[in-house]
Amino acid sequence: MKLVLFDVDGTLVDSQNIIVASLREAFLTYDLEPPNRERSLSIVGLSLAEAFTVLLGSKAPIEGLVKAYKDVFSVFREDPAYHETVFPGAVECLASLRAREDVVLGIATGKSRRGVAHLLERHRWAEIFSIIQTADDAPSKPDPAMIHQAMEAVGVAGRDTVMIGDSSYDMAMARAAGALPIGVSWGFQPVAALTEAGAAHIVDSYAELDPVLSTFLDKPSNLRA
Repeated sequence: MKLVLFDVDGTLVDSQNIIVASLREAFLTYDLEPPNRERSLSIVGLSLAEAFTVLLGSKAPIEGLVKAYKDVFSVFREDPAYHETVFPGAVECLASLRAREDVVLGIATGKSRRGVAHLLERHRWAEIFSIIQTADDAPSKPDPAMIHQAMEAVGVAGRDTVMIGDSSYDMAMARAAGALPIGVSWGFQPVAALTEAGAAHIVDSYAELDPVLSTFLDKPSNLRA
């Protein structure tokens, strides 16, 4: 078996508008100057507490900001203007991978489990992903715990695991877990950041991802003892 893990925000779905808007409102709740769009998107992939710590430092009212973000995010999520749209080719890629008997599909994301459940329901992906690792289950990326837990659940080694994401945190997490890091260029961080974090491949579309994954999946599997 091979384990194929996907990040969510910036990889499967374009959620930048709702993230930037939610961060802005959370900051304004505490009369803080909101970060600009580039800075806001730079922390996507981290858990919320870690993201606010990176943006403001550990002395900021982290718990309150996390709550404010979650509250406003829930409101924006019901507004069609902020719906998280699926990137072109993602649906077809997932369908192709799901059809393979030698692949287990999973998610490794900084989103909460509640947020992932809502996303899976909206896009009818609940039956596609067998492994779900969220910010509620492990330390924030780039800690490799999410990937380690996913590999343990499936019973595969790092060499039989691939992590696909748009951030340096995804690439560093995969490297630390011994998994293959594949970066996507259509997400929220510059390609240079992915390369510096150790991406083995950078793809510009899901069409380009397909042959890269095929090469990985067609290699002999190495199950852990």
